[in-house]
Amino acid sequence: MLAFLVVLSAGELAEKVRSYHPSGDVEMVRRAYAYSELAHEGQKRKSGDPYFIHPVSVASIIADMRLDVASVCAALLHDVVEDTDVTDADIEREFGADVAFLVDGVTKLSKINFISKQDRTAESFRKLIVAMSRDLRVLVVKLCDRLDNMRTLDHMSDEGKERIARETMDIYAPLANRLGLASFRNELQDLSFKHLYPDVFADLERSAVSTAGERDAGILRVRQALTQKLGQQGFACRVEGRSKHLYSVWRKMHERQCTYDQVHDLTAVQVVMESVADCYAALGVIHSLWTPVPGRFKDYIALPKPNMYQSLHTTVFGPSHQRIEVQIRTTEMHGVAERGVAAHWRLGAGASGGLDPRAAAQFTWLRQLVESQDQLKDPTEFLESVKIDLFQDEVYVFTPKGDVRAFPRGSTPIDFAYSIHTDLGDRCTGARINGGIAQLSYKLRNGDLVEVLTSPDQRPHKEWLEWALTAKARGRIRGYLRTTQREKSMKLGHDLLEKALHEADISLGKLEHSSEDARRLCDALGYEQLDDVYVHVGYGKLKTSDVVDALAPLAPESSRRSLPPASLREGRIEAFVRKVTGRNSHGVLLNGVDDVLVRYTKCCNPLPGDEIIGFMTRGRGVTVHRKTCERAFETDPERRVAVSWDPKAKINRMVQLKVTTANRPGILATVGQTFHGAGINISEAACRAGEDGRAENLFTFLCADLAQLKGVMKRLAKVEGVVDVSRT
Repeated sequence: MLAFLVVLSAGELAEKVRSYHPSGDVEMVRRAYAYSELAHEGQKRKSGDPYFIHPVSVASIIADMRLDVASVCAALLHDVVEDTDVTDADIEREFGADVAFLVDGVTKLSKINFISKQDRTAESFRKLIVAMSRDLRVLVVKLCDRLDNMRTLDHMSDEGKERIARETMDIYAPLANRLGLASFRNELQDLSFKHLYPDVFADLERSAVSTAGERDAGILRVRQALTQKLGQQGFACRVEGRSKHLYSVWRKMHERQCTYDQVHDLTAVQVVMESVADCYAALGVIHSLWTPVPGRFKDYIALPKPNMYQSLHTTVFGPSHQRIEVQIRTTEMHGVAERGVAAHWRLGAGASGGLDPRAAAQFTWLRQLVESQDQLKDPTEFLESVKIDLFQDEVYVFTPKGDVRAFPRGSTPIDFAYSIHTDLGDRCTGARINGGIAQLSYKLRNGDLVEVLTSPDQRPHKEWLEWALTAKARGRIRGYLRTTQREKSMKLGHDLLEKALHEADISLGKLEHSSEDARRLCDALGYEQLDDVYVHVGYGKLKTSDVVDALAPLAPESSRRSLPPASLREGRIEAFVRKVTGRNSHGVLLNGVDDVLVRYTKCCNPLPGDEIIGFMTRGRGVTVHRKTCERAFETDPERRVAVSWDPKAKINRMVQLKVTTANRPGILATVGQTFHGAGINISEAACRAGEDGRAENLFTFLCADLAQLKGVMKRLAKVEGVVDVSRT
């Protein structure tokens, strides 16, 4: 079960800080407590409780982590700038620059108008990334803020719960993992899991509760056996044990396509030794006691994780032939495993964040995040790249010099090359992996020795985007391709414009040599320079006739054209699409205009209700992607246009669902009845039984919108025998 914190008084919070930081300014904690309480007076949470409960709870979590006074005060004050009339200057005047910086770093960008809620989230996170690169305490306070919000999410609307839980699962839980805050990660994942899949969570929780006694007894037997065996060998040790958290168990069920009863490694045991040498010796003792599971040994002592986590991991067949994961580490390593980055905090270190410099040097992933936010200007693209780079499954490879580098699982030599230098990535032709030649599409594996092969004539190609995984590599490749595409469009636009101006008796050469006329033209069309005019003509976003009209007052009298009033002139994009298509509504609005030619992509198959983005094509109108579609990020940002669903249009789109079921008689009939009960007629079905007792069924049908799709997916998930339901 998930525990919740008790709200502390000012005196109790101050004493908690004093208990681990006797020299800290606890009076400032009291002042911050009173200041926040007064600022939030009269404000209520959605539950009806006083809002002030939230900042106190966040401050209590910070104090449990034993962080400095500035962090505790920032937790108390983190919402006052956003939700009250208090300003950043007020905070700095009352509590100093250190606290003011932390508060500003955590504050959301609530007073800036973004195109969409998703863009607001992305830009808020971009700001958080920049701030935490200067001081990791910003991220720690933000994580504590998110943890308390997740603990009290029940009073939000269903839509709000799902949005916040998804954001937490995709961004904040991986961030907690990156900081080594395993307990934070586990609770954030479980709370997100609870709100994203409430029925599945409830079933799994019931199963876990019903078997808790048996599991606890098993852990006790293992602890006693290990303590006795290691003691007989002369080792001083401490053995602890725990059950794995629910989301971790659900992932195992999902990956292995099995039921709860078929997951055998539900427990983990930590063996804490006195030295590194004792850890390796204990490994031998444990393997002599119980048979190790082949392929399940990992040495994170020799190769620490990027978050500084160190342990030896092995899985053994323990008592009753039950699988048990055993983690062997020193006392210091155990502190890092339990407290993460907080274990390296030095109280009283000032505005540097109080982090040990040697520990701070380990956070290369943070520098990479900052680099990616600087490269990727599109908010949604940036957020998606962050999700990839924060993904917790990693591979560790070696450079020719023996240095260890960590990459997201699925990375390729392209990612490796760009991580070293952009020029190396641009000229990469392949790699020598462990002495053998490998293609650019090769997926890196743990322990690979990677040497990049280059050619001076090599340049990035579009297909590299299918192989590259990291934000840095994809950003560099896209940057090169955009530059190349811009150059091509500029040349095309120049040629088209030269021909059009020639027909109007206007000399493009004279225009290019007249800085005054060129400036007047750019001002009239709304561009910075003449090259931008060429590029947009080449893209098809600007008509040559618009340029001729803008130039007419500058040209000889014989070539002038009468212009309609500006209020009657059609917008450039709408006019272009209307000229190309002459079609009526296709269910999508472009800047409020509905007569646009629309092509729905097959890669993500958008439905009404999905967040969408448009991509302007030459002669084919607008191609519509879901905002989260990987292919959408590969399009040129200058051709992206804001689109929305037309609420008046009735659209039925063909959709596919993959339903994984137990392979048993009657299950397909039950699934078919579920579709019928949701008002859906199956157009096509493809079913394939596997050797593992499971069947994969692909159903194709017409669907009106996202709400209808989610409805039938929820119904299917409740059918007994259905293991997984996913949209393809």
